[in-house]
Amino acid sequence: MSFLTLALIAVVALAGPLLALPVRWHLPVVLGELLAGILIGRTGLALVDPGDPTFSLLANIGFALMMFVAGTHVPVRDPVIRPALGRGAGRAVLAAAAAAAAGTGLGLLFGTGHAPLYVVLLASSSAALVLPIVDSLRLGGPHVVAMMAQVAIADIACIVALPLALDPPNAARGALGALAVAAAAVVLFFGLRTLERRGTRQRVHQLSEQRKFALELRIQLALLFALAGIANLGRVSVMLAGFSFGLVVAAVGEPRRLARQLFAVSDGFLGPVFFVWLGATLNLRDLAGRPQMVALGLALGLGTVALHAGLRAVGLPLPLGVMSAAQLGIPVAAASIGTQLNVLLPGEDAALLLGALVTIVASAVAGSRAAGTFGPPPGADTR
Repeated sequence: MSFLTLALIAVVALAGPLLALPVRWHLPVVLGELLAGILIGRTGLALVDPGDPTFSLLANIGFALMMFVAGTHVPVRDPVIRPALGRGAGRAVLAAAAAAAAGTGLGLLFGTGHAPLYVVLLASSSAALVLPIVDSLRLGGPHVVAMMAQVAIADIACIVALPLALDPPNAARGALGALAVAAAAVVLFFGLRTLERRGTRQRVHQLSEQRKFALELRIQLALLFALAGIANLGRVSVMLAGFSFGLVVAAVGEPRRLARQLFAVSDGFLGPVFFVWLGATLNLRDLAGRPQMVALGLALGLGTVALHAGLRAVGLPLPLGVMSAAQLGIPVAAASIGTQLNVLLPGEDAALLLGALVTIVASAVAGSRAAGTFGPPPGADTR
């Protein structure tokens, strides 16, 4: 990967804010970045190689950092989140139950033998996509908090379940990896809370601010990368590491200065790199001449949207239900791992990504609708 390639990625990533610029459209920034990646990646002009180790590493760092920032935005210290967790968990369970029936039906209908994988895909939600949309559109309110809790719970549960559905022989290792990440996050929580109560963190903060050392950012990144390393060793997604550490920092308390620094690093550079990389990995050309796989992808995408929209029956507003259907990391991981293990049928990996693309478009449209009800009023100060 060269500097010219990196410059190209940075330039095309500007499609995100440009597409989101018209306020009346209420489009999330990530949509334009994904479309830009599709244009210059495998489906489009093939100007970048998403398999390049440097590109992949930067994208994974962006994914972990983005999920860390998303985790810090979860109001775990707010008493409102406690009942929201209960509602979110209940809706995630209902979605999983419906996904079990629908996924089994799709497996039988298409005859691929991958019904367990389809169940996981239909039940999954993507915190990596939903939380940035919520943040960019500045959605708020009890319903939004409950939806965020539902998405986070479903995403983490499906990350743990994916190896069991796709690669049963190594499922135990994946479960142990998830437990290792969770245990490390718990240890970090108690350690950081102790330093907070002793005033150590505040002294480090003052020294860093006075001497311009950026010590907090350096320390947080080191801890984040250590957790991501544990996740890689355990063959689980770095999403789990980033989001878990974000929850830890949110529970302890995040200084505003650190939040601004993380925003600059994540939203200004590494986050857009991840979304462009993700779009570049899609190779929708593989679906040409395989109408069955096109139908499978559309069935997975539309089925996921319909399933999550059905949560309206238990009190989740329709736009938020459709938003919660957004998929990202799980389909990408399933396509990548399945291809490496040679367990997917020809074109099935592209079908999984097509289904994810359907949910992303639906989520972007739903976010636009939700902004009118759950966003800030026109003219409000959203700084």
